Amino acid sequence: MADVPTRRPYHIIIFGATGFTGQFVVEEVARCAAEGPGLSPLKWAVAGRSRQRLEEVLKQAAGRLSMPELRTDIEVIVADVSIEESLAIMCQQGVVILNCVGPYRFYGEPVVKACIENGAHYIDICGEPQFLECMQLQYHTKALDRGVYVIGSCGFDSIPADLGILYTQRQFKGTLTAVESFLKITSGPEGFSGHDATWQSAVYGFADSGSLRQLRKKFGYKPLPVVGAKVQKRGFVFFSKEIEQYAIPFMGSDPSVVKRTQRFLYEEEHQSPVQYSAYVGVGGLFSIVKLFCGGVLFWFMVKFGLGRKLLTTFPSLFSFGLFSKAGPTMKQIENTCFSLTFFGEGYSDGTDPSQGRPNAKICTQVIGAGKTTTAQLICILSYFSLSLSPLVIGRGGVYTPGAAFYKTSLIDRPP
Repeated sequence: MADVPTRRPYHIIIFGATGFTGQFVVEEVARCAAEGPGLSPLKWAVAGRSRQRLEEVLKQAAGRLSMPELRTDIEVIVADVSIEESLAIMCQQGVVILNCVGPYRFYGEPVVKACIENGAHYIDICGEPQFLECMQLQYHTKALDRGVYVIGSCGFDSIPADLGILYTQRQFKGTLTAVESFLKITSGPEGFSGHDATWQSAVYGFADSGSLRQLRKKFGYKPLPVVGAKVQKRGFVFFSKEIEQYAIPFMGSDPSVVKRTQRFLYEEEHQSPVQYSAYVGVGGLFSIVKLFCGGVLFWFMVKFGLGRKLLTTFPSLFSFGLFSKAGPTMKQIENTCFSLTFFGEGYSDGTDPSQGRPNAKICTQVIGAGKTTTAQLICILSYFSLSLSPLVIGRGGVYTPGAAFYKTSLIDRPP
């Protein structure tokens, strides 16, 4: 693992373990530690601002998993993003830091910086394109020099999309040139709900979208070549025959992450890039009306400081109940599942992509359910690819999940 020392007290440290998602990651890491390969026991710890709250999280996980040993055997590390020394001490003790503290635009960079300076690999569950791309611009060379891997978006945003595209490419017999993905979320009788942290990321992300455009100009990238026929973008709202409901472009980090992966594979591995468009199903006509009314209000309010303050103070009111400070109930989580379906087209073996229209198609799908989606993905990535075995790309740097793990078996691993 390049220059990063592996003889540290812990393979993994979960930073932000008391947060909404962090608590689920704690439970999943505990399962991985108990059920993983017996070659070397997984040593892990939890970290955050409050020792008392961290101990409560371990107590809660011990009860849910029937693992009383979690209350006494798992170390608690007190660390705060506003105290640089505490982050340094934390990073010096772990091989991998799982950062669950968001919104990342406010709290992520000090952790990335501390990891690089103190030789710990970094993984997060960020779905904020501006933060992810900013970290690549500012820290890739520094991470490369120190042999540290910084890998963002290792949760629901954007593992299913990023590795799903690579899986689809592997299954296609020929040259895959374009993929459209459709996200469909299904909930139980209590409906779907999101957490306030995700809402805040959306509010500040849309408010600062101009900065993202300026950031991208600093990379100085040339456009990726279009192989085969160019895919036409769909409208903002359209009825999708693929998922039999109305759909809109997906506003999360998936398109950004997938494009960064495709650029890496094109520039470093000389692979043919894939055009990618991401959409999400929103339901029937009534949902479209709500979306339009809420969207207009949202776009207006994010432009002003007072509007952003109201949006983040009353997330449930302005999101029509879709987001709340409490987040979804356990029953809502357990009854919610998603499907991400990929519709790809390209040219069969022996066909020249520069000649004519695509002559072959493929459909693949990623399905996940409940709380396991983010927690399992981030745990699997860290445990199987960083803590116990070396990565296969270079010797450090800032990467997308697809760029980091495209040669590993993780792409074929079921969620």
